[in-house]
Amino acid sequence: METWLFYALLATFFAGATAVIAKFGLGEVRADFGLAVRTIAVFMLVWLLVFAQRGWSDWQKLTPRALGFLLLSGVTTALSWVCYYRAIKMGPVSIVAAIDKGSILVTLLLSFWLLREPATPKVLLGAGLILAGLVVLVVR
Repeated sequence: METWLFYALLATFFAGATAVIAKFGLGEVRADFGLAVRTIAVFMLVWLLVFAQRGWSDWQKLTPRALGFLLLSGVTTALSWVCYYRAIKMGPVSIVAAIDKGSILVTLLLSFWLLREPATPKVLLGAGLILAGLVVLVVR
């Protein structure tokens, strides 16, 4: 198995577990507060990994353009997480998570348009099936 695929599968597992664990953790606290606590854990763990791998030297390789895109990615991540935590606080995790995973459709469209990745019949069929599955899961 290729390394990137292994990490993608782990990411899928952890992302799925995260929603349920977060719902337990939100209990009586506000969604934004719960997200702040989660973000502290993310921040500490990621910096621990950077230092453990001696990755701090990458500062020298960071161009202003790359920094801008990484910061913009951070903003979109934060907005996504804020909306997600508010949604799971108020609604059923199974439905919220399904809608959230619909983000792959946005990712596909943006990757075709901005990254010029190929929109092959196989990818388009998969996207259609994801959309159909999302509709089945979410529409009441």
